[in-house]
Order: sequence, then C-alpha cells, then structure tokens
Amino acid sequence: MKKALMLSALLFALVLTVPGAALAELQPEMIVEKMAIKLTRGVANTFTSIVELPKQTMLTVRDMGPTGYVIGPLKGIGMTLYRGFVGMTEAVFFLVPQPGYYDPMIDPAYVWEGWEPKRDTTQAVSEEK
Repeated sequence: MKKALMLSALLFALVLTVPGAALAELQPEMIVEKMAIKLTRGVANTFTSIVELPKQTMLTVRDMGPTGYVIGPLKGIGMTLYRGFVGMTEAVFFLVPQPGYYDPMIDPAYVWEGWEPKRDTTQAVSEEK
C-alpha cells in the first residue's frame, strides 16, 4: 500500500514537472523575435510580390527555352497573386505560431531568394555507375 502511494505521488510529480520543463525553453524574447520576423516577412512579401512576374519569366525561359516566354508570365502572374496572398496572411496573423513555429508559409521565404539555377545532378549520378 505504501509503495503504491509513493509510486503514484512520484508519477504525479513527474506529470506536473515535464510540461514546465518544456515551456522553460520558450523564452518570451525568442517568441517576440519570431513574431517580428513573421510580420516583417509578411509585409516584405506583400510589397515585393510583383517581382515574381519577371522572376518566373526568367526562370522558365532558362529551364524551358523559348516556350518559357509564353508560360513564364502566366506562372509569374500566379506566383505574384500567391506570394501577395501569403504575405498578407502572414502579416495579419503574425501572432499565431502556425505553420510550424512561425515558419515561412512559402518556399523560398522571400522573392529575392531562389534565382540560382538548379543543379544538374544526373551527370554525377551516371558517372558513379
């Protein structure tokens, strides 16, 4: 009887301390910093979303050749609307720790990222065989 009481008291103490230890990692300064980054990212994406038009045109022409002159602007219009919507959503809901833990809702996080050409790894794979 005494062992069962001691075991249940130990289990109760463990249940009460584990959530406290998990919350100890989340410091208020870090949370506020992540909120500020999310707000800044949202405002930046809202106002720079128009850059997706030339970006998608250039990337599509580079990947597809002359066909990209037709498809690229269409992709650019779609990505402009998408990045603008995501930017407004992040700016309005910057207090909400979603998705993930204040992670970006779009990849790349900013329009000025992702201009580099894709690496062609097919040649390296065929050389290994």
